[in-house]
Amino acid sequence: MEKFLIEGGVPLNGEIIPSGNKNAALPLVAACLLSEEPVTLRNVPQIRDVLDMRRLIESLGATVEDVEHNTWRITSKNISASSLDPDLCRRIRASILLAGPLLARAEGMRLPPPGGDVIGRRRLDTHILALRALGATIEYDRVFDISAHQLYGADILLDEASVTATENAIMAAVTAKGTTTLHNAASEPHVQELCHFLNGLGGQIENIGSNTLVIHGVDKLHGGEYTIGPDYLEVMSYVGAAAVTKGEVRVRSAGAPHLRMISQVFHRLGVAWTVEGDDLLVHGGENHPIVSDLDGAVPEIKTNIWPAFPTDLTSIAITVATQMEGSVLFHDWMFSGRMYFTDKLVGMGARIILCDPYRCLVQGPTRLYAEKLESPDIRAGMALLLAALAAKGTSTIRNVGQIERGYERVDEKLRALGAKIERVKE
Repeated sequence: MEKFLIEGGVPLNGEIIPSGNKNAALPLVAACLLSEEPVTLRNVPQIRDVLDMRRLIESLGATVEDVEHNTWRITSKNISASSLDPDLCRRIRASILLAGPLLARAEGMRLPPPGGDVIGRRRLDTHILALRALGATIEYDRVFDISAHQLYGADILLDEASVTATENAIMAAVTAKGTTTLHNAASEPHVQELCHFLNGLGGQIENIGSNTLVIHGVDKLHGGEYTIGPDYLEVMSYVGAAAVTKGEVRVRSAGAPHLRMISQVFHRLGVAWTVEGDDLLVHGGENHPIVSDLDGAVPEIKTNIWPAFPTDLTSIAITVATQMEGSVLFHDWMFSGRMYFTDKLVGMGARIILCDPYRCLVQGPTRLYAEKLESPDIRAGMALLLAALAAKGTSTIRNVGQIERGYERVDEKLRALGAKIERVKE
């Protein structure tokens, strides 16, 4: 076990380049199973969740070569749907993404229940309904038994706009017989990346970026190359770090076109930045008061499906709000455990009222003080790291492996910006 020691109160300054999008890399690595020919993925983030997905596809017979830094060549010529390691599946939620490709290539699999962050109930029903509509047979008795001799295109209305269920349905349908129309599909940047990637391998997916995808099944996919785009969650984490430390940070190649709603929310929270090409220049020393609603009413930041404000940025935004002038209500209806980390911010001096499992009221600015902390999940862990950067004194964050499931070389990148952060063994 390792922990971080962070001396807070140091403004961050400099430039940073975000890693590849973790939530794109996971389905893209799984989708490489759909082709018998070599596929090269560039800008692959070297983080625990992605490395676990690599181990899972290698256990199925795929070979993964490290071609150069952050570049993998994946060959999936001979795939066997052998039993997957239950412990490895429990480490990541994304193990469920193997269902679609293995139905298409190996006619089925036995899949242990996936794991992931403990942030509330996370349904798998949407996956099952979509795959059954394409012709799969699915039984569940603590383990999923999934099989299909042939998948057929179908008209599918997802019962919720689940990102991973959308991705599973896309991967299963891309080589199915006939045309699939997928209604109420998720449209996050990483879903769009998966569609563009598959089209680059010979797939025929239309209406990319909308919530109605049309997928014309093809006989097979060929090999190819793809460069994974920037992780907008990491981008906004470093924007938040600059804001709470009152520094000035340039985030290069930030993927600005995907940040329209996110920028509205952060600007409303008082965070100032300018867009220069595809870079974001954060002016942390020029933070503004939180923008109230009409007549001075407390504003509400509410998560929703893309292109609305994403749930994964709630924790970061809450920490940022503790350092801004004004009050704001956060409402994340998606996950019942998302807000529970706020008691740790309160222990550092933040003024936060937890209204219920889904809502909290933040009043700022407040002086934060160093504490001994533990990372509960990826996003809350990063939010606590931001709080430690802003706090007076030296904080300790244990269980940093949780943070590193989603952030590559986070301590190195922060040190390059001037942060006083040290990694030590427990």
